Amino acid sequence: MGRAGSWIDFDSAAFDPWRIMAVRHQLTDHPLLQLEALQALGERLEARGSIRSHASGAKPGTPFNSAPDLFPNPKSATDTLRAIRDAKAWTSLLNVQIDPTYRELVSEVLEGVRPQVEAVDPGMCHRGGWIFITSPNTVTPFHFDKEHNFILQVHGTKRIYVWDHRDTVVASEHSRDLFHLSNERYLLRWRDEFRERARVFDLEPGQGAYMPSTSPHMVENGPDPSVTASFTYYTDATRRDALLHKSHALMRRMKITPPAVAPASAFDTATHAIATLLSRAPAPSPFAEVAES
Repeated sequence: MGRAGSWIDFDSAAFDPWRIMAVRHQLTDHPLLQLEALQALGERLEARGSIRSHASGAKPGTPFNSAPDLFPNPKSATDTLRAIRDAKAWTSLLNVQIDPTYRELVSEVLEGVRPQVEAVDPGMCHRGGWIFITSPNTVTPFHFDKEHNFILQVHGTKRIYVWDHRDTVVASEHSRDLFHLSNERYLLRWRDEFRERARVFDLEPGQGAYMPSTSPHMVENGPDPSVTASFTYYTDATRRDALLHKSHALMRRMKITPPAVAPASAFDTATHAIATLLSRAPAPSPFAEVAES
């Protein structure tokens, strides 16, 4: 693909890995992010089961994990993407880095920002790509994810609501603990008044946002079809944070209510040390998955 420098532009002096910020990018004309190429990618990924889709009936408060079952999209990915304007559907191409061509794109985009990121947040790893092709006026339900995320608007417009990753009014500490333990999001419950607490991005092509790990977000698509690309990764800090949340979730199962995760606290310094030792034990450990993620 051969582009020198970074596809993503942001103020590296102001970059805080745990703070939401606006970014810009130069991917709108990239040949791999045009609809014809994405239709071909969708066909390849559908054959590998790496597609997620729901119909436009989903609302902000629809449970994210259950949206494809509650609002099924009866069309194949190929048929959906060929007629996305009228498909009334949200479709995500998952882990596009499993496709050799798109693996190169993911690597190139994230390698371009790695020096700025690792200056303050070392250990970038498990880099991934996710491409969202969305019909007009379709919603991505309220949810959060584990990775740090550069989300970039390529075609169309959308409004993204993003909440601080430590806003316990919007997402309780318990909900984050559970999510890191089991990928469940059912404790994350939407209320319309949350909109007032959000950082709001009205994105056009060439614009985007950076969202830290477990920043709740919800997306409302504009009046035209949309293509959005997310480039995600973990770091030493996100892996530490995940291991602490998982440890706290296991404490809750033992009827112990831990304090909020605070990696610099004496409590979590000790918790992390113990969990790390357990994750390295030869016997199966509930900490092993997070230690390796």
